[in-house]
Amino acid sequence: MTGIEELLLSRIRDVPDYPEPGVMFKDITPLLADPAAFTALTDALADIAVRTGATKIVGLEARGFILGAPVAVRAGLGFIPVRKAGKLPGATLSQAYELEYGSAEIEVHAEDLAAGDRVMVVDDVLATGGTAEASLQLIRRAGAEVAGVAVLMELGFLGGRSRLEPSLAGAPLEALLQV
Repeated sequence: MTGIEELLLSRIRDVPDYPEPGVMFKDITPLLADPAAFTALTDALADIAVRTGATKIVGLEARGFILGAPVAVRAGLGFIPVRKAGKLPGATLSQAYELEYGSAEIEVHAEDLAAGDRVMVVDDVLATGGTAEASLQLIRRAGAEVAGVAVLMELGFLGGRSRLEPSLAGAPLEALLQV
């Protein structure tokens, strides 16, 4: 384990039985409250964005906003929020996707992405991969290219990577932590 992995893991708190019995929630708020850990995380994700040639960062609601915005600033790139349906004014592109029980929809401002953009998706956790997969579809529908996906942690037992790989079409998926 590297020094950054140890630092990040040491600042993630396990909360048993949240939000329901049997779930072990990974709380990143202690990491965000620690300036050294938050800076290390931001730097690591910004390095991934630069390495992949990204020109813009997409952050997925809501913790992807917290991580993606400083990553964009650090990497010198634009930041684009991908929101739950109905939260953005103006013309949007939307993408529905399936959840374990039901469905959801995300949106992006149509004019924020264009041909020639290389977009890195940033989020805190890759779980089942549904939201990330929908965001990749949105990016491509806007005419932009997917530079990759970068997350703080991947919950490998939920199979998000295998779900996401076809949509990545060879673009990298990088998780700083595997849990």
